[in-house]
Amino acid sequence: MNRFGALLVLALCSLSCSQDIPPRMEFVLGTLCSVNLFERGTVADYGAVFARFREIQDVMALTAASAGEGATDLDLVNLNAGIGPVAVRGELLDVLEEARRYAELSGGAFDPTVGPLVKLWGIGSDNPRVPAADEIERALALVDWRDLVIDRAAGTAFLRRRGQSLDLGAIAKGYAADEAAAILRSRRSRRALIDLGGNIFALGERPWWRSWRIGVQDPLDDRGNYLGILRVKNTSVVTSGVYERYFEEEGRRYHHILSTSDGYPVQNGLLAVTIAAARSIDADALSTACFALGPERGLALVETLPDTEAVFVDRDRNVMLSSGAAKLFTLTGGNYRVIPTISSSNTR
Repeated sequence: MNRFGALLVLALCSLSCSQDIPPRMEFVLGTLCSVNLFERGTVADYGAVFARFREIQDVMALTAASAGEGATDLDLVNLNAGIGPVAVRGELLDVLEEARRYAELSGGAFDPTVGPLVKLWGIGSDNPRVPAADEIERALALVDWRDLVIDRAAGTAFLRRRGQSLDLGAIAKGYAADEAAAILRSRRSRRALIDLGGNIFALGERPWWRSWRIGVQDPLDDRGNYLGILRVKNTSVVTSGVYERYFEEEGRRYHHILSTSDGYPVQNGLLAVTIAAARSIDADALSTACFALGPERGLALVETLPDTEAVFVDRDRNVMLSSGAAKLFTLTGGNYRVIPTISSSNTR
């Protein structure tokens, strides 16, 4: 079974948020994207945001194109792995630098060169499979973020070894959400909800200076059923979980968050990690990185970062919070419990 496009975070807005025109939805960036403008939103505002999404897609998407017409900048870097540097647009260099930064911060738990493993497993494609151990070993040998060479002066990116490939599925939507928020701010939109397949950016605040209420998906229940609520303003909320994309074989579920240590789906007892951060690119990368790191190391990483909070959920229905998350998060799921963590006694 495959399951695609599950909303990871349910945005809740009271009826007091009046709208001039209805929200707009479009399939772009490999997912169903929704932008909901409140007060002063215009058709032109929507048009500018979705045009930007398509520009980002044309640079950072992975396609089946050859080096000729239709290949994105990211495709060209992958096609030229081990051959030579490729001139790419500055926005791709920006995202690659952020991806490399999070790879270093996480000790490689987050790694943009995970492409060979992603392609091998095919989770989210029409033909997922459990690869043989020797296939995983060969693909894993190609995963190393330190082989990504970025030359800002020349405007190029390069992978040192043949067979290596980049996959920005864990960070590109965050960048796109930030770009959308920047466009709307420049056009003086006071409040908006940007939802890129579950990557949510809550722009501004609700009327009367109230926070947005973002429902955190219950990973053990149907889509739209949430275990708690985050109250945020001008904040992105992103979740990575075992229920997002997966397939089942011989009664076992294989999810899409792959370990850069052994090449298999991460198995550390976690079901989901939700990150709330001022920038969506940070929330996007950290949700994957912290899931792979596990609760102890993931929470430790979050505690070093400003304007960033986390909610971890494990298979025993325990909820673990970063030190500042308790001020934002309210547990509503009766089958879950918040347990103390080392971070809960810390202050930043």
